[in-house]
Amino acid sequence: MTRQVFHTDSAPQAVGPYSQACRISGHSTVYLSGQIPIDPASGELVAGPASAQAEQCMQNLKAVLEAARLTFDNVVRCTIYLTDLSSFGEVNEVYGRYFSDPEPARACVQVAALPKGADVEIDAVADF
Repeated sequence: MTRQVFHTDSAPQAVGPYSQACRISGHSTVYLSGQIPIDPASGELVAGPASAQAEQCMQNLKAVLEAARLTFDNVVRCTIYLTDLSSFGEVNEVYGRYFSDPEPARACVQVAALPKGADVEIDAVADF
């Protein structure tokens, strides 16, 4: 198995031993690692409400998709992780602006904590 890795400086560097995105050579599915709301220019966590954090997560995902020569139209599944499910509505509003009909499959779960104290993390699976 040969793994093709996608990387861009337009999204935050990994905060652990993982790639921003990868796929198995010869296959069309691209797996994007979860993005937390880190501004890639400053390396700092975006402060503010969950909606502002979700916006940065989506911008980070967009940058990684572009590195893989994909768009949000290629996304087939996402998972949203929230530290407080009461922010679901505001995050959902931001998330929804990035997709057209038909939207990808999705799960949204509440978690106890996220890396670097983020309130939102979003990952994706895309296909050529």
